[in-house]
Amino acid sequence: MDDRSIRIARGVDEWHDASTESSATTNRNNPIVKDSNREQSTSLKESEKKVNSETTNTNVDLNVCPAPLCYEEKAIKERENCDYSIKITLDMAKNGTVPRKIRILAVKDSNREQSTSLKESEKKVNSETTNTNVDLNVCPAPLCYEEKAIKERENCDYSIKITLDMAKNGTVPRKIRILADGVYDLFHAGHTRQLMQAKNLFKNIYLLVGVCNDEVTHSKKGRTVMDEAERYESVRHCQYVDEVVTDTPWEIDDEFLTRHKIDFVAHDGIPYESEDSDDVYQHVKNRGMFVTTQRTDGVSTSDIICRIVRDYDMYVRRNLTRGYSAQDLNVGFIKKNQLHIQSKIDTVKSKFRTYEEESKTFMERWEERSKEYIRSFIYLFERTGVLNLLYRTGSQLMITSGKINTYNNDITSPNDHSNKKSLKKKK
Repeated sequence: MDDRSIRIARGVDEWHDASTESSATTNRNNPIVKDSNREQSTSLKESEKKVNSETTNTNVDLNVCPAPLCYEEKAIKERENCDYSIKITLDMAKNGTVPRKIRILAVKDSNREQSTSLKESEKKVNSETTNTNVDLNVCPAPLCYEEKAIKERENCDYSIKITLDMAKNGTVPRKIRILADGVYDLFHAGHTRQLMQAKNLFKNIYLLVGVCNDEVTHSKKGRTVMDEAERYESVRHCQYVDEVVTDTPWEIDDEFLTRHKIDFVAHDGIPYESEDSDDVYQHVKNRGMFVTTQRTDGVSTSDIICRIVRDYDMYVRRNLTRGYSAQDLNVGFIKKNQLHIQSKIDTVKSKFRTYEEESKTFMERWEERSKEYIRSFIYLFERTGVLNLLYRTGSQLMITSGKINTYNNDITSPNDHSNKKSLKKKK
């Protein structure tokens, strides 16, 4: 199952690279060895942030791929093809009388902190008030017990068995129902990329995502950050998901496969151990119903939780400034004051660093221009420079050769004065 941060009797993070799984088998339960292996990574910070999109197989024919970033070719082309000179009013949009696509920017609510109950508003998932476009079928994937999912399941002729060869060759008379199961806590890019791979395994796929409930997850794995309702809701809004199967068992059996008419189960190929099994997917593999997906290296729920725990004080201060109370964060009076003082110290340090950087920048600029200043200063007070300056200011000083000679005669050396005195005495 996906994103299980603790494997029983193995202790390996679900989303770590497969090559590291096969090595140092005897040291997997040793936390010291795991820490040392982590320190030997060339760049752990980069590996956490990396999402290797180049290695993911996407079904181009079905256009099952992630949305483009604004600077990518697909987004640029879409933007260039938009005739923005045609202005669209709210009435035109409501009536459907628009000559082009309506481009809408979704932004975060800036007034969230002003909510009367911030904690409750962030946790609430009010699916009943969500406005969905039924005509365009722009709505979240149904849960397995909802009418749309039931109708899809009833229309599937499960008596027609689909083999792996038929799926690969595209010779299937109906939709291929593939299940990807997991916990999906703190639904992140690693999860979405796994689901994208499952959706792109073959053509004409109906992707079911099985999510374990709280009772099963807490007994097999431990506490989760999100409860089961939040995890269901997060998964069903992924664009690759066609249906969410709630209360998925930890180990999939024949009864579950038949009830949901599942043709294949998608997961990475590394054995997943449990208390009473060497591989919870071994039964599915023996039946030839297992298809492999690749893990996304360096991103997992465990890594995200590790970052939060590592920088605990920083995130507590962040939430305190955003309107949460110390009681909401389970922080005592002494700890709260310590964090408040630390926050003030960090603010002073930040201002000092800013001043230091600005001073450094100013000195670097002054040093770069100092030579130019010195050269201009010297040139300004050269003889020709002074004369040119006087000429430009409109001085009435008459510079003639005679006056200059007179001026030069008036300025004499001490020897000349002594000579004149000696002549007067002789006279």
